[in-house]
Amino acid sequence: MSNIINPIRNKIKPISLSQFNLLLAIWLGAILNFAFFQKIQSLTPYQGPKAYLFLMATVLVIVAAYNFIFQLIQWKWNAKIFASILLVVGGFTAYFVNSLGVVISPEQVQNMMQTDAREVRGLMSLRFVLWTVFLVICPLIFVALVRIKPEVFLPKATKKLINGIVSLLLVGGLLFLFYVDYAAIFREHRDLKGMISPQNTIASTLSYYHKSAPKQNLPLIAYGEDAHLDQPVSTQHKPKLMVLVVGETARAESFSLNGYAKNTNPELSKLDIINFSNVSSCGTATAVSVPCMFSGMPRKDYDDQLASHREGLLDVAKRAGYKVTWIDNNSGCKGTCNRVEQYQIPQQLKDKWCAKDGDCYDEILVDSLKAYLAGIPATDQTPRLIVLHQMGSHGPAYYQRSTAAFQPFKPSCDSNAIQGCSSTELLNSYDNSIVYTDHVLSSLIQVLKTNTSYQTGFWYLSDHGESTGEHGLYLHGSPYAIAPAQQTHIPMLMWFSPEWSQQNSAQIACLAKQKSQELSHDHLFPSLLGLLDVQSQTMDEQYNMLQQCQSKKKL
Repeated sequence: MSNIINPIRNKIKPISLSQFNLLLAIWLGAILNFAFFQKIQSLTPYQGPKAYLFLMATVLVIVAAYNFIFQLIQWKWNAKIFASILLVVGGFTAYFVNSLGVVISPEQVQNMMQTDAREVRGLMSLRFVLWTVFLVICPLIFVALVRIKPEVFLPKATKKLINGIVSLLLVGGLLFLFYVDYAAIFREHRDLKGMISPQNTIASTLSYYHKSAPKQNLPLIAYGEDAHLDQPVSTQHKPKLMVLVVGETARAESFSLNGYAKNTNPELSKLDIINFSNVSSCGTATAVSVPCMFSGMPRKDYDDQLASHREGLLDVAKRAGYKVTWIDNNSGCKGTCNRVEQYQIPQQLKDKWCAKDGDCYDEILVDSLKAYLAGIPATDQTPRLIVLHQMGSHGPAYYQRSTAAFQPFKPSCDSNAIQGCSSTELLNSYDNSIVYTDHVLSSLIQVLKTNTSYQTGFWYLSDHGESTGEHGLYLHGSPYAIAPAQQTHIPMLMWFSPEWSQQNSAQIACLAKQKSQELSHDHLFPSLLGLLDVQSQTMDEQYNMLQQCQSKKKL
């Protein structure tokens, strides 16, 4: 190999460390951040030549800032090591920023830390491969082949000092010249810094580990130790069985139940459900929303560190006397189900519904629920809470989230390189995944309808929404403060069996009156416990949807 590499290296003219640092600064600062510069150009108040002058100044500020940093940290002995790391981090980060409009934040880092190999495979595409080859591998090859001239320390240090001062003066001068413009833009668009690679990943990773990374070996904090049933199970009434479906990446605006023009809910629309049209999520990513919705903390007070080592909704229900079971067709429960039963889906169902790469259609949850219910002894009177975690509309491979029988909208985007599809194709693929979810939810309700051993209830809500190109954004995970409604406005609906409705008629009527009220994930914890007849001081009544329903229950 050296016989091939060395002749090539010898043909490349050696460069100084200062030249190496400048080239690296230009590549990282100017080449990789074109989406950031496009955003800056769209926000500038100028027109014509002055707008281009402002854009050029912005490019120079970023390049000069990187060049200044490199004067401090890069020397001949470590320059290639640091450069290689920055090229890899910056190259891959820039792909998601430039291609998918993703803003890198601590929340995105948290989402990445909790992803799995299946989700990573879902991001692979020809576009990603080409980006990797030309914007990651080729620069790495250049770094490996280029030779840095040996220099005497004192002249080299002097040159680095001069370059650093010039870079600093350039940054300071341009920021001073356009201070009012930069201050106005970044004050109103604080997320912009999350578009500058690779500093966005480095800063967000440091912030994540400083503030959000779960601390190890923290003692478990008991929560809701006073939990009890206010209506003990008796032979007079059948026990309750609630199925809670945690959806994935479904947004409310794509549900025809909420007024969407395309009929994405052909089956649910025929059922006697309560549809809530104005519900918001706790976060914009599963890693945040799922722990938050089960924590008992409202979004404004949510502390992910506390949630990671404190009991939550499922523990409280279990303590009150419910048999709690989690059935997963996603990437896990993010710690919320660690202390309850986690149902192992039978292999024959995996063979029926799962692809070779491990992804399973959500109808596996329907069959799993059937199998689970069939295994309950006829004499078992234990009330039950079953949580089903969907694959839902998880992107970017939306076309893989529905079977052929539930793909009415054509043409579709049959690729995970969604930024290369037309808006119509992409929306059709996403909408098909909603149609499939509609079928799955309807099928689950049909299973509960036929159950004669329990009073059955059903509650569905998504963990967060999804962007499909609106405002130049794709997927999800944007910082909540600036996230579009597509990522935070989620669908939610309930269904109750005739027996449940008869025994709790005032509650059902009260819930129906709240169909258009502003609700959120904050309401799940106290409202679900209320529906399960659980009493606990942990239930925040301001978020209890049943607070208005204090009429005495029908005996």
